[in-house]
Amino acid sequence: MKSLVKLITMLAVFFATTFLIIKFAGVLTADQIEGWLIRAQNISTLYVSVIIALLLFCDLFIAIPTLTVTILSGYFLGHTLGAFVAFIGMFLASICGYSISRYYGAGLLKLLLKGEQQRREAICTFKQHGFVMILLSRALPILPEVSACLSGMTAMPIKKFIIAWLMSTLPYVLIASFVGSISSFENPKPAIYGALAISLSLWSAWYFYHRKVNIKFTQS
Repeated sequence: MKSLVKLITMLAVFFATTFLIIKFAGVLTADQIEGWLIRAQNISTLYVSVIIALLLFCDLFIAIPTLTVTILSGYFLGHTLGAFVAFIGMFLASICGYSISRYYGAGLLKLLLKGEQQRREAICTFKQHGFVMILLSRALPILPEVSACLSGMTAMPIKKFIIAWLMSTLPYVLIASFVGSISSFENPKPAIYGALAISLSLWSAWYFYHRKVNIKFTQS
């Protein structure tokens, strides 16, 4: 478990670095994204869709407020189209992350974990818990990208990865875009309550799973 935690931490630090750079640079804030979408809405729905899909795809490389963008997708595009566009952006990001890590995974693992035993332990542990990790990855901003990269690095079967990803992301996208579609600037409560409900549900699931795993390791 320690080797996997070490690997997750190093990947998370990489993604968190992009978040800090963007935050201190003052770019890609929620207000800026909202402003882009308002301007794009005055031109064409297609422009709004492209911006949202690109933002969520770029989340693989730079930290994007995914939940906020998904809620805004529902607000600007409506529930059905908003969910579809957000889903496409997230799917492309995840598949790209998986594919890049699958191709370069062996070299990256050797770079991040020097010992052969550490690499084997990390791969073995992720094979045991990776499916659930993907399922609950939307609980934290950086975890979906880390999970996709780990899935590729550890050669998780693509079918298994996609099933876990769909089980994780589809409800997330449908709920977030729905609360966005029934919200307004005058009444943002559905979006606020929806975001809280999604976050609390995922955090609670992580807590109980983590507790179960700890008990299992203690008893073994």
